[in-house]
Amino acid sequence: MKLLTVNAGRPRRMPYTDAAAGGVTGIDKQPVEGPVWVADPGPKGVGGSGVGGDTVCDLRHHGGSDQAVYAFAREDLDFWEGELGRPLANGVFGENLTTSGVDIRNALIGERWRIGPDLVLEATSGRIPCRTFQGWLGKEGWMKRFTHRAVTGAYLRVITPGEIRAGDPVEIVHRPAHDVTVTLAFRAVTLERELLPRLLVAGEALHAEKLRIAGEYVEKYGRIGRPAVGGTPARASAEEAGQAPGAADPALANQP
Repeated sequence: MKLLTVNAGRPRRMPYTDAAAGGVTGIDKQPVEGPVWVADPGPKGVGGSGVGGDTVCDLRHHGGSDQAVYAFAREDLDFWEGELGRPLANGVFGENLTTSGVDIRNALIGERWRIGPDLVLEATSGRIPCRTFQGWLGKEGWMKRFTHRAVTGAYLRVITPGEIRAGDPVEIVHRPAHDVTVTLAFRAVTLERELLPRLLVAGEALHAEKLRIAGEYVEKYGRIGRPAVGGTPARASAEEAGQAPGAADPALANQP
């Protein structure tokens, strides 16, 4: 398992983002040459990216300790290449780390990776798509498609800061004793809310907003969960999912 590229983005003005920073986004991430320092950026709303030289423009919904680093497997980019019928370069999904040989889909919440000699990261959640992501790819209905496929990459927090570079080995140094994967957590906060009670076993390793959502759901509906309506599980709203408007389900349901 290894790190193929470290990717960073600079602000670009785009017509399809509602970022408070004035319509700019850092989603266009390019591979970086040489060493890059990675550290905890601080709490959401204040801290941006944990990756040195990378820009987070919309601090309302991106960046912060629980989303310090975004990783995507090259194997999963290859999957999306097949789905989209076009080449996808490392960094094109806005990921900071493009990996090889790391099973990110089945990474456990709280799973820890060592990259290079010192950096230790911990998986917190999957990535919920937003309008900027759809606009960047120029694909109609992309948020809905990305959500239904649930091949999302992983957000990670920084446990131990360190310097990394392309080619560094990736080692799994801890796997918690539960079954809550990045994929399961993503499904629970988007299309399959009946799964929310299962997230609680991950505890504080889970992204804080997702842990709050799961706790509130259990408080309201119990651990068995809210009954499905017409055989269809209840879905999360954008506000409940803790993401930008248009990121979660009312918008998803309305897309082609």
